[in-house]
Amino acid sequence: MVALWNMNSTYLSRLLAPGIALGFAYAASADIRLPALFSEGMVLQQKVHAPVWGWADEGEEVSVTFREKSVKTKAKGGKWKVTLGRLKAGGPDDLVIQGKNRIELKGVLVGEVWICSGQSNMEWPLKSAFEPANDIAACANLNLHLFLVQKAKANVPLDDVKGQWKECNPDSVPGFSAVGYYFGRSLQAARKVPIGLIGTYWGGSPAEVWMSQTALESKPDYKAAILDAYSEAIRKADASTNKQQRPGWKPTELYDGMIAPLIPYAIQGAIWYQGESNAGRAQQYRSLFADMIRNWRHDWGQGDFTFLAVQLAPWDKGKKRSLEGITEKPGDSDWAELREAQWLATKTLPNVGMVVITDVGDKDDIHPTKKKPVGERLALAARGIAYKEKIEFSGPIYKRMQVKDNQVVLSFDHRDGGLKAADGDLKGFAICGPDKQFVWAQAEIRGDNVIVSSPKVSEPIAVRYGWSDFPVVNLWNNADLPASPFRTDDFPMVTGGKK
Repeated sequence: MVALWNMNSTYLSRLLAPGIALGFAYAASADIRLPALFSEGMVLQQKVHAPVWGWADEGEEVSVTFREKSVKTKAKGGKWKVTLGRLKAGGPDDLVIQGKNRIELKGVLVGEVWICSGQSNMEWPLKSAFEPANDIAACANLNLHLFLVQKAKANVPLDDVKGQWKECNPDSVPGFSAVGYYFGRSLQAARKVPIGLIGTYWGGSPAEVWMSQTALESKPDYKAAILDAYSEAIRKADASTNKQQRPGWKPTELYDGMIAPLIPYAIQGAIWYQGESNAGRAQQYRSLFADMIRNWRHDWGQGDFTFLAVQLAPWDKGKKRSLEGITEKPGDSDWAELREAQWLATKTLPNVGMVVITDVGDKDDIHPTKKKPVGERLALAARGIAYKEKIEFSGPIYKRMQVKDNQVVLSFDHRDGGLKAADGDLKGFAICGPDKQFVWAQAEIRGDNVIVSSPKVSEPIAVRYGWSDFPVVNLWNNADLPASPFRTDDFPMVTGGKK
């Protein structure tokens, strides 16, 4: 039971002396209670059987009424759950829960619900984004509601979070995710239905803290490299006289504290901006990221819901590269390998998308402040993947290569009728021969292809594009979306492994 109960008054009462706890526990459990997600101003997912749940006395009859339709159940094990019929977008309406007490939630909307999660670039608030004043002043929207999950680390899955639904306005939005806000604003304008955003993020967090214990234990590699490694690090720290040596993150702690309590709230999908903290383990991220998505989908029980990721922004962490991007020899990059790992998830899993932001990075800051294009491109991806709109939602994606004489011919998906250089000649391409030593290359667009060559390479075998921490690139499609960095080779990775 400890794993299923938060440290709320009912649970705390169980820890008190029996003579004191008995009366207190009875009083606390006499009323039906709801998770924080079920509160005034909430947004319910349309077109699904949305669950509503809470706590009550054993055997207590609970009825849930919404739009003049009621569903009844009885509490079992102190918990109850009902599912509402497939709902049409709209509102506001009242949701009434009746048991020994009556709870009436006003201002309930029905529309599209999205999770916004990840680390600091998802957490980055609108008030700190690029030129936010006008957007904050004009943000009031009765059909965009926000729920910010209070940060919580936990050793076991909690049953509730702290937070409340708020209507989007100049008071509620400044501290909410800038990426999330721009995503929600753009999506609401396009879909013309209420949008609910649930922000659950924490700066600096690696992917494994957003996964469940069961998921990490399911693969020997994760158990050894993540769970056992953490336990060993703790053991060494405890044995040391210098306790600053303890690891900063415990695997699963944010899943337990900030994801598990949200399940099984009905959602349309999730947007995700994370990876910086895993860049040094990009080879591991190739499977870890995909398994995290599988983990969430399995536990949510809503099938393969849409999952959209933001590819890492350019950042010159070594402060070596000029803005032209051609002052040093092209080489290996753990950030490039992490971007590739993110892209691979779109190939191995259904309904997974990725947005590219090579044009809005900051050479000297890991936190680029231009979040508007990021959120808007996520909304485009949602419209194309989740809602099947006939729009172009991705920049060019590398498809295949052919070697003709001393040139490499590259073809792409998501051309949207054509390729173009955003400014001047194409840049950011490198080529190598059998020696596997990359040099900067000339590249030009011919029809639907890009032709790459270099007088220094007579027998080309591979091409890389934007393969650096801070790629300076300019291949776009006619939808004005940038191409993803890529490589055509499978040479050994700097973060481990051969592929």
